[in-house]
Amino acid sequence: MINIAIDGPSSSGKSTIAKELAKRLNLTYLDTGAMYRSVTYLALKQRIDLNNEHALANLAKKYPISFTQNENGDQLVWINNENVTEHIRSIEVTNNVSEVSAHSIVREVLVAQQQAYITSGGIIMDGRDIGTVVMPNANLKIFLTASSKVRAERRYRENIQRGIETSFDELLKQIEERDAYDTNRETSPLKKATDAIELDTSDKTIEEVIKTIKKLIKSI
Repeated sequence: MINIAIDGPSSSGKSTIAKELAKRLNLTYLDTGAMYRSVTYLALKQRIDLNNEHALANLAKKYPISFTQNENGDQLVWINNENVTEHIRSIEVTNNVSEVSAHSIVREVLVAQQQAYITSGGIIMDGRDIGTVVMPNANLKIFLTASSKVRAERRYRENIQRGIETSFDELLKQIEERDAYDTNRETSPLKKATDAIELDTSDKTIEEVIKTIKKLIKSI
């Protein structure tokens, strides 16, 4: 069974593409970003200092994150018996997840959980260090990119659809700041794996990107 790694910056289309590919190719989809968001959500909920990496790592160990699908095939994220799918997409979590994910001990705990899924094969993961750290032996590695303006527009539309009032300029600033933070962090920085294929999604539809990746899969 094929294993696929999809990396890239925020709002480059990673999750959207990975989810749709998983449905069409009958692969298991693992949203690693949701795992870091879940730890962030727990930390904010329990008022844990986001600089306390040991406390954050203990949260990740104590509250394992699991995934299910609803009747439409959409992924649901669970912590114990709590459905946190919507909670982890809040603006507060979004603005703090980079700080949490930068801690090496937190990443060690979650990477171990992520790699436990790989052994069965037929996995597609998306994140920022999948091809370089989590799944370096993936059969296919994709690095999605898009201009910061396009990514801010995508996030803006998502927020509007969810009823969240957002300033486009503020979103653009946040995305550019997160890019800088993720790219320059010491632990597992965002970077393209040497054997990854880069796809710029700025002016491409979801269908066009999926079609391209399916061709790449056939060429393996």
